[in-house]
Amino acid sequence: MDAPATSDEALDRLAAALADERRALLGHDIELLVRSTHDKLAALRRLEADLPGGIAERLAVLAETNRSNGALLARRRREVNWALRHLGRAESAPAYDAQGQAQQLQARRELAVV
Repeated sequence: MDAPATSDEALDRLAAALADERRALLGHDIELLVRSTHDKLAALRRLEADLPGGIAERLAVLAETNRSNGALLARRRREVNWALRHLGRAESAPAYDAQGQAQQLQARRELAVV
């Protein structure tokens, strides 16, 4: 009879971690994002170790929340990459020159005229 309480506790921790993760993504809070990701993984490990029956619906809801957070994280990454490109910073992917040699892109953009 102890397993359902343990599973409910792990599900509650997973739900809280996903809510924190979303709040971190929306608020651009890197420290909270790292903590919530750690908490999420710990709760998932706990659930995997003691997976009871009858929680499929709640797990499906939490899985959808996790996918939604993943989409939000991907959007934030695109926004950061866009901002870096417009600030003249190159992404880490190398480019090749006419001789086939790997070169780092050095796009420059003047932000102000002095």
